[in-house]
Amino acid sequence: MKTYTVKELMVPISEYATVPEGSTLFEAVLALEKAQEEFDQKQYHHRAILILDKNRRVIGKLSQLGVLRALEPKDEDIEGFDELSQFGFSQELVQGLRKERRVQGVPLKDLYVRTAGLKVEDFMQAPAEGEYVEQDASLDIAVHQLVLGNHLALLVTKAREIVGILRLTDVFGAVLRDMKECMGTRGEDSE
Repeated sequence: MKTYTVKELMVPISEYATVPEGSTLFEAVLALEKAQEEFDQKQYHHRAILILDKNRRVIGKLSQLGVLRALEPKDEDIEGFDELSQFGFSQELVQGLRKERRVQGVPLKDLYVRTAGLKVEDFMQAPAEGEYVEQDASLDIAVHQLVLGNHLALLVTKAREIVGILRLTDVFGAVLRDMKECMGTRGEDSE
């Protein structure tokens, strides 16, 4: 069974979708599309864009879900629906009211235009303390950090500099390969 290090499983920053600080959501989405087209199609697609400062250091991450959240209109009436459940109204009623309000709201096409020029910094997530893993760390350390922090990816560091991203899908692939190898070996031993 192979002993993996984070460095062997990570995607280098140079192969990942990145945009500079100050970019628009539309520029970020285009960068993600380009990175997905250029990345090895046997691999899983990228699901986030890394935001870089002027020194090309990662200052945040914008996920696909973050882009979709940007499309949600910021409507005070919709936010007030949460208060209805405090007065005993069912969750189904509250969700129905939200859906009805959304259908009557701004068309999605208009939201695209409205949000395309917004800055990525308004929607990115700054990396949290537990989202970093050293490139020489073992697979079991990476698994532990992903599970403990409930992360979809970890930022990989070398001497405190971010050099790549370790995605949950790549870790899962390595775990699956190891598990299959162990079970195959185990099956031969029991015969």
